[in-house]
Amino acid sequence: MTQTILFDPLVPWPVIWAAGGVTLAALLLGLWNGLSGWALRALAALVLLAALSGPVHQSEDRAPLDDIVIVAEDQTASQHLRGRPEQMERARSQLRSALENRPGTDVRWVTVPDGEGDEGTRLMAAIAQALADEPRARVAGIIALSDGQVHDADQAVSLPAPMHLLLTGREDDWDRRLIVKNAPGFAIIGEPVTLTLRIEDQGAAPAEGSFADLDISVGGDAPQRFTLPVGVDFELPMVLQHGGRNVIQFSVPEEPGELTARNNAALVQINGVRDRLRVLLVSGEPHAGGRTWRNLLKSDSAVDLVHFTILRPPEKQDGVPVEELSLIAFPTRELFLEKIDDFDLIIFDRYKRRGILPAVYLDNVANYAMGGGAVLVAAGPDFASADSIYRSPLSLILPAEPSARVLEEAYRPAVTDLGRQHPVTSGLEGAADWGRWLRQIELRTPEGHVLMSGAGERPLLVLNRVGEGRVALLASDHAWLWSRGYEGGGPQLELLRRLAHWMMKEPELEEEALWAETSGQRMRILRRTLAGQAGPVTVTNPDGSAVELDLRQTAPGQWETRYDGPEPGLYRLQEGEESTVVGLGPAAPKEFEETIAAGSVLAPVLEPLRGGVLRLEDGMPSLRSVRAGRPASGRGWIGLTPREAYETLSVSQGPLLPAWLALVMAAFFLVAGWLREGRR
Repeated sequence: MTQTILFDPLVPWPVIWAAGGVTLAALLLGLWNGLSGWALRALAALVLLAALSGPVHQSEDRAPLDDIVIVAEDQTASQHLRGRPEQMERARSQLRSALENRPGTDVRWVTVPDGEGDEGTRLMAAIAQALADEPRARVAGIIALSDGQVHDADQAVSLPAPMHLLLTGREDDWDRRLIVKNAPGFAIIGEPVTLTLRIEDQGAAPAEGSFADLDISVGGDAPQRFTLPVGVDFELPMVLQHGGRNVIQFSVPEEPGELTARNNAALVQINGVRDRLRVLLVSGEPHAGGRTWRNLLKSDSAVDLVHFTILRPPEKQDGVPVEELSLIAFPTRELFLEKIDDFDLIIFDRYKRRGILPAVYLDNVANYAMGGGAVLVAAGPDFASADSIYRSPLSLILPAEPSARVLEEAYRPAVTDLGRQHPVTSGLEGAADWGRWLRQIELRTPEGHVLMSGAGERPLLVLNRVGEGRVALLASDHAWLWSRGYEGGGPQLELLRRLAHWMMKEPELEEEALWAETSGQRMRILRRTLAGQAGPVTVTNPDGSAVELDLRQTAPGQWETRYDGPEPGLYRLQEGEESTVVGLGPAAPKEFEETIAAGSVLAPVLEPLRGGVLRLEDGMPSLRSVRAGRPASGRGWIGLTPREAYETLSVSQGPLLPAWLALVMAAFFLVAGWLREGRR
């Protein structure tokens, strides 16, 4: 039971204070004039002012409430390192027993799991969530069981009571980690890119200034080993050999006694891109479709185009002296002998043998294609003539032979069954609405892949691989009709763009490919093939275990499946003769960037609250009660602040000075004062 006096004034307080001032002035005047009853009159006035202030007697029936102590247990991955689970179990048991023996204490146990994605330890977020569910006036303290490596300490909340950190780990712990400080997401193929690496020892490392072995594996190949000094930044120049994703794995062998090897490896994935694609376009003569190729290639800022159109062939005799012509001489020797290997693609657009390119030059083009180059022939009527470039050394690489027949009839180009699976022509929708072409060169004995057909289902677009290179033959010079919108047009630019990029070996247009798209620890495995069926894909995990997954067809020529990787690291995928590697998640998650237990991260949070950092290695500290604002930790002990919170069960009120009693007392003092003054 608690007794309290409250005031419920009958009139506003300013009125009471004004009345009190007038009364005081009157009393002073009476005292000045020597009135003998001034004291009795003062008592009467005081009783009346007290009555106006409305004193109330209040009685409360209260029930004390227990103090709340929040205990946050760090259960993230770094807390499972050597010796820490046992420390946590022992500390949990002893702390529970100590808090149960503390009278008037409720405990809220909070578990801190690994953050979503790679967020690390979100200790302060977990404490903030726990505080949101509790009345802050009852919180007597917060105790964290953790290694102190908290990744949201900068988001500290306003804490109503002391916070303490009971530190896991040992003072003699040490760990070695590999850091990739600088790794670009993109790099130019064939040009050096510099990565900055550092091998660093943390904690009580056994040796200073030592050396460590570093293994480097590119694309899943056998690793190469180098020896680097510990604690020194090392710049590693690398050259990407192919486009698309390049996976590079760095690893340092585990040393005896170090805490973990999870941060001894790092995966770097760099996309290889071409700096500039050099294309040589040779037009045999001006024609309506010549600008189509030029516009397509010039629209790509990454393409350097060298275009020659033969305007004055040797057989043309118009009597104009050569020195008066404003034409550029065709630099045949420079282009086809000296610099042919500088080009990524050579296009012959309606070109025929005219004596401009000797057979030795065309033979050099064939060797260029066999050695890894790309040649595309856009055929016109000249391809079916006696001067066709097929009647040259290029016949060794061209995928089809002309029959000497030119079909001058309207037809609608169509994608073949094989073309629906090939990345160059797959997904080209609306074939039924495409405009017609009006000319086609008849081909026979095609080799390679026929992706499109024309009049009478004859081959229209044929692709083939020769040696290390690629060759394509388009048996019509009327693709330009689509760009003009003839009969509705068609996907001419998209078709020719894909065709050119397939020939330049862009990874996304490979017809036989296995790759994976990653998101966190999940990968979407995709297989593209023209074989008509894809077998199961074998996934080899970072620990060497293998899993076979069946693929399901999602589109013509394309299969896929999904797989959740059990751990971060390098995964190898194999299906038939196709293989690739892919990295899932960071090789060294944020939880393992700093593994040595330390209280320095949380020190800015604990210091204003007078909390402490104590090692569990030294034993469980005792609990003490401390007043707010006093030091809350010391050697071997931590303090909790009693909150003395309570719950009011009932309240009763009554007037402290009844009105009749106030009137009687005031009248008594007034009469007594009057009598005293009258007796005088």
